[in-house]
Amino acid sequence: MLFKPTAVPNASLYDFACVWWNYTLKDWSTYGCSKVNHSEDGLQCFCNHTTNFAVLMSFRNDFKYAEVLNWITTLGCSMSIIGLSLTITFQIATRSQPSKILQASRTISKYTITFQIATRKSRKTNPTVLLVSVCVCLLIFTLLFVLGVDNPHKQLEKPEIQEDNILPPSDTHTERDRGPCTAVTVLLQYFLLGTFNWNTLYATHVFLMIRNSLATSPSHFTACTVAIGWGLPAVVVALTLGISYRVDDPLGYRQEEFCWLAALDPNGNFDFKLPMFWGFLIPVAFILIFNMVVLVYFAVTTSKTNPHITSTRHTSMKKKFLSSFSLAVVLSLSWILGYLLLITQNQTMYTILNISFCVLTTTQGLQIFILFTARTEIVKEKMSSFF
Repeated sequence: MLFKPTAVPNASLYDFACVWWNYTLKDWSTYGCSKVNHSEDGLQCFCNHTTNFAVLMSFRNDFKYAEVLNWITTLGCSMSIIGLSLTITFQIATRSQPSKILQASRTISKYTITFQIATRKSRKTNPTVLLVSVCVCLLIFTLLFVLGVDNPHKQLEKPEIQEDNILPPSDTHTERDRGPCTAVTVLLQYFLLGTFNWNTLYATHVFLMIRNSLATSPSHFTACTVAIGWGLPAVVVALTLGISYRVDDPLGYRQEEFCWLAALDPNGNFDFKLPMFWGFLIPVAFILIFNMVVLVYFAVTTSKTNPHITSTRHTSMKKKFLSSFSLAVVLSLSWILGYLLLITQNQTMYTILNISFCVLTTTQGLQIFILFTARTEIVKEKMSSFF
């Protein structure tokens, strides 16, 4: 017998079985049947008896492996890696020296003056720990993304049909987990969530310094931030793995095309039941909302000029903008563009947002270096003496 099955879009035949209907068992049976051949003409079966025959087929999805690291991403990530490494080194090396990282806002109002004094006095503890932790998480994530996001075990070859006439367990075949792709996904999720988590802790520190006009941080603040900063992302990752990951079905947790959280259903539509939504987008959305509130509060506070301080309007506006922009960068608010991409329908606007999101997020490490290291008085003095 020759069966000519209808082709399944975006899938390849993984295996098939020649079967007949067993009325006694009320199920398909392979007894007395065997595979003869399979080709473009169809599937050939041989059976030594007469009854109701059929072919049961199992298909495997055809994955499209796009070039994940284009030149914009590669260049931006490379500059961020260098910038983050220099920032971490600078922050640790100068942790006992006065900080002028946010000096642009120190002559704007009494609130920012208090904040700057508090920052300098607690230079040895909270600001350094918070900023260095943000940079460490972002640096490790960027390195993992550049080196490991591309799946090393791509399913490029067409599957070989088995000679044995065995009933396929399901209509769709999924390869068992193999290789390091799942481990890379876990680390990427942890360190990216860690970056956003430390962003929030940094925003909380800024809010407390301005709102309460504290000369020093609350007691045990550093210990609590370390526990929350490194522990909370681990809890989220552990829950995501426990709910969605199975060795025989790793694509419930991650994608096949590249090592990141699963997001799309077999038809290519965004699936709200997959980990990308509830294991990443939802937590990060709350973080970005909180960070945006802190940024607005900071911008409003710094806009209140002190009448006892003389300053030109041009210089004052420049300092206000730079201080707010510096805070926006370290709080990763450029990721808001990623959420806009999910809801944008216009193709032109989607392209603009896509390019902007790629440039701003991949160069975030470089932006942190420029705003929090290159602009400090220490670096300026060193550069001035060098030249």
